[in-house]
Amino acid sequence: MRTESADPAPADAEFEAALVATVPLLRRLAATLVAAADREDLVQDALARAWTKRAGYDPARGELRSWLAAILVDQARRRWRLRRVRFHVLDEAFRPDEGAPARLDVRAAVSRLPDRQRAAVVLFYYVDLPVSDIAMLLSCSTGTVKSALFDARARLSKELTNYA
Repeated sequence: MRTESADPAPADAEFEAALVATVPLLRRLAATLVAAADREDLVQDALARAWTKRAGYDPARGELRSWLAAILVDQARRRWRLRRVRFHVLDEAFRPDEGAPARLDVRAAVSRLPDRQRAAVVLFYYVDLPVSDIAMLLSCSTGTVKSALFDARARLSKELTNYA
């Protein structure tokens, strides 16, 4: 009869600690992909998936946070397909407060960007991923990501300049 040790193997313990350290990043990313009610479930699903696929993680191919972000985005896509929901708006975290005085609201402006531009801006500026990782997550070329960022910055600049 085989008995399981209460303590995980050293490599598993290190991987677990690394996963825990990325939870804030995953929560920020989840906030851009699904409604508030689904965020924590999405993060937990991604962590569970990462744990089961931990043997497949290769640090030589990229950072852990990018690998985890890809898993989270994949889990979100699965949810979208199952629910037939398009790329979700940035939810209340990016909505202006009702009744608040008029003010420069970058989050609201970002929420009005087209899907690809919004995703690129959030992943680049809020999640701090490199362009190459964003391209992988969005299933497009790095040039497409750069173009989306350029177009988004131009649109935000115009909108926010007109707003002031």
